[in-house]
Amino acid sequence: MLLESIEAVNFRNLRGKFECGQGLIILVGEHGYGKTNWLEAIYLLATSRSFKTIKLNETICFGEDLGIVRGQVRRTEEIYRDLQVSIDKNIKSLSVNSKQVSAKEYLGQLHAVLFNSEAMEVVRGGPDARRRFLDETILSAHPPYVQTITDYARVIKQKNSLLQDAAVKGFSTEQTAEALAPWNEQLVELATRMHRSRVRITERLNAELDSRLFEREEITLRYVSSLEAKGDLENYRELLAERLKLRVQAEKAAGYSLVGPHRDECEILFDGKDIRKYGSSGQQRSALIALQIANISVYFALHSEYPLFLIDDIDAELDNYRIAQLLEYLDGKTQTIVTTSKASLAASLTSAGNIFQVSNGLISNNERGVPATSNTAGNTS
Repeated sequence: MLLESIEAVNFRNLRGKFECGQGLIILVGEHGYGKTNWLEAIYLLATSRSFKTIKLNETICFGEDLGIVRGQVRRTEEIYRDLQVSIDKNIKSLSVNSKQVSAKEYLGQLHAVLFNSEAMEVVRGGPDARRRFLDETILSAHPPYVQTITDYARVIKQKNSLLQDAAVKGFSTEQTAEALAPWNEQLVELATRMHRSRVRITERLNAELDSRLFEREEITLRYVSSLEAKGDLENYRELLAERLKLRVQAEKAAGYSLVGPHRDECEILFDGKDIRKYGSSGQQRSALIALQIANISVYFALHSEYPLFLIDDIDAELDNYRIAQLLEYLDGKTQTIVTTSKASLAASLTSAGNIFQVSNGLISNNERGVPATSNTAGNTS
């Protein structure tokens, strides 16, 4: 998988068309010049989402209504895909080879794994960040899973609304249970799919985890269902249905759903200890890199091709030793695009990859003399 080029129109401060090249690509420039915006555009092209905001209209240039990111992806020597994400105010449309498609059809055309300071929340943050990491890894393996996630979120939202309404109207427990029944039926079906998918992807990640890359400790994942110790998880569907019936009164009192995979956890352990509580900053960084590499390896095992690896501000979270180890490991595998504001770091990596300068959203020629296209016709800053 190779991103051959990407072009932005009215997206952030970006201008022009960037011919990416292969291997390691280093974007260097001062803070605020657009390096991270280019990574955001690539991530948007891959996932149809931004890693900086949930409101896509915020990515459109001030005074404009329409923002576009388009790019060409090469899957094999013969197979190319032209991808485009259009943002019209807050309405998003996706197209492949100039044909508008659904999110389910779009996802999987280009896959990118992201490492940035916010990604450290997977290791340092709450359970929601780790659940999101698992779901995104599942999506890379099986894009139709997006429908399961979407449907589950819809059911939980409707159920929560009903629970709040039941409390206001003074429903009895029996009345509440009757009103919840059709939503709980859907919840059981969707939750069972999510539970099985998350358990399987945890097993796959553990099989690919190579914690020896940076540290001596063994890194493992443990998926912890909120129903653990409540019954037989091998019969998850029946156990969940039973717990939903038992917890009607508690859910009514709380005003929101207390049972389901949205309450699950995924523990990251080093030598059996919770890295969030007991790991040093260096161990936590190494654990996240190990997880991201496992993510990449799982994708390769399933698709026989590597995804893109995007690393924002590479020296902010990684020291020189870890940078060298990581890039050596990735060499010959992924198309890796990194950003840095330090020209000295970029210069030290010249032999490993192509360096491009970023200034005011425009990518200029790199230090090896390979031109980066800067066609600005039709674009605004």
